[in-house]
Amino acid sequence: MLDTVMSMIHPTAVIENGATIAPGVKIGPFCTVGKDVVLGEGVELVSHVAIAGRTRLGAGVKLFPFCTVGLEPQDLKYKGEETETEIGPRTQIREHASIHRGTVTGSGITKIGADCLLMATVHVAHDCVLGDGVIISNNVALGGHVEVGDRAVIGGNAALLQFTRVGAGAMVGGLTGVTRDVIPYARVFGTRAELLGLNLIGLKRRGLEKAEIFEVNAAYKFLFSGPGVFADRVAQAAVTYKDSALVNEMLAFIATPSKHGILTNVAGGEE
Repeated sequence: MLDTVMSMIHPTAVIENGATIAPGVKIGPFCTVGKDVVLGEGVELVSHVAIAGRTRLGAGVKLFPFCTVGLEPQDLKYKGEETETEIGPRTQIREHASIHRGTVTGSGITKIGADCLLMATVHVAHDCVLGDGVIISNNVALGGHVEVGDRAVIGGNAALLQFTRVGAGAMVGGLTGVTRDVIPYARVFGTRAELLGLNLIGLKRRGLEKAEIFEVNAAYKFLFSGPGVFADRVAQAAVTYKDSALVNEMLAFIATPSKHGILTNVAGGEE
């Protein structure tokens, strides 16, 4: 279904029969759009963009040259099943980024939230789930089934192992290898990621009161630098900080089943 009156489509673009193109869409030179693709209102494909499979782009999404979205995953178990890709409204995907569709051995969908920015040559593998407002810098590689929470920031050339999770508001430094789950609001860095503390600047930008930030910072220090066994400290924190929404968010993240476990290594520490 194509609204040629309200959309601007370059004559060199190839749109397969069956594609759904909303009003206000701009499709630039040499783009290809598959038959099961849905482009929301105001989507812009700058040029040389390839979109395939059961892929949905929300209103205002902008894809820059040589992006590929919804192509087959790099998974030898994939046999052409009908899986999906979804990108939320107003997200921008920069040059040469690649986003692969889901698999039936995973969730069946690769999903990117609203208002995200994925910079040049980012790779988002099959079955990844990114929240809203995520920023991923140049050359980052996300392995399959990775989860990234709302407003997290991933620095350039970082690499996230399959099935790892990065919590909301966390910041992963450039060139960092993430092989275990990063709690919400943490800052991590290193060839193998280590905890540097909390993303205090990010918390301040959210407009939180100083008392809230102080409390969650105290909880973080207790959890990752306190005495005794980590599991015991988690149980104690649930009691001590039971009225803190931010701490409860951290504890819920820690309690969620994990393939690789929670990152507890503190830079310069023994934990």
